[in-house]
Amino acid sequence: MTVDRSGVVVVGAGIAGTACAVELVRAGVPVQVRERGHVCGGRMASKRFGGRPADIGAAYFTADDPDFTAVVEQWRAAGLVREWTDTFQSYDRDGRRDVPGPMRFAAPRGLRSLVEHLASAVPVTVDRLVLTVEPGPTVDGQPCAAVALAMPGPQAALLLDPALADATRVVQAQGWSPTMAAVLRFPTRRWPDFRGAFVNDHPVLGLVCDDGDRRGDGAPVLVAHTVAEFAAGHLAQPTGAGPAVEQAVRDLLSLPEQAVDVHVHRWTYAKPTAHTAGATHHLDADGIGLAGDAFGKPQVQTAWRSGRDLGRALVARLT
Repeated sequence: MTVDRSGVVVVGAGIAGTACAVELVRAGVPVQVRERGHVCGGRMASKRFGGRPADIGAAYFTADDPDFTAVVEQWRAAGLVREWTDTFQSYDRDGRRDVPGPMRFAAPRGLRSLVEHLASAVPVTVDRLVLTVEPGPTVDGQPCAAVALAMPGPQAALLLDPALADATRVVQAQGWSPTMAAVLRFPTRRWPDFRGAFVNDHPVLGLVCDDGDRRGDGAPVLVAHTVAEFAAGHLAQPTGAGPAVEQAVRDLLSLPEQAVDVHVHRWTYAKPTAHTAGATHHLDADGIGLAGDAFGKPQVQTAWRSGRDLGRALVARLT
């Protein structure tokens, strides 16, 4: 696959990269989106178990930005999203309590379906690994007009030639923490109604979601996200974390039955812990752009807005 010298190469087909590409397509700027995985979606990831999807990346999303809210309304009109809940449980040493918050949205077909909906308007090539981004800019030795890297900073750093000093400085300043996401399928629903639960000061758990409630089908499926410290000890062998996560969930919710199946997914770069303040994206004189949820609060909305803004900045420079 050759690169159009007048076009942009977007690396990463998560929601940030896809939002960036949408802006370029709308403006008539040639663009190629390259995704190393088998599907688009990034950390808005869903995987099928027993014929139904479960979200194994982002657990939900919220919306208060007017432009992002308009996108959510498009998803709603297409039947892709539903309002889930504005109240989670909180578990800590003092017991359990309700924690009100913003409306959290869920996707009956999995959050990945939302990125796929956006990506339907842009050219995405999956299973396409990018190895190098060098001055020019060039991608794997082929020149292009600009490059947009929409991925966690440590992954972008592996691609960037050290001569691209500005972009390298930005990604090296980012901090990221890991998590394990465990999908636990049970024979029956034996837990109290809780939607989702923040788990505080726990050695294993950080968040547990009722995926059957989130999906709206009532399936006896829970998805647990671990704390970073626990995940860091299991990155080399994520499946080994399964028994400890299952036991922690059963203890938390007083579940008498064992899960019939436990699937653990490793996220080495799950959540940004240090971000670039004051900017929604990065675009330097070398033609290297960076986008993602490290440019603000670690939220789906942040990633979308970052990609959208980078796309608009590229349009302004190239047209």
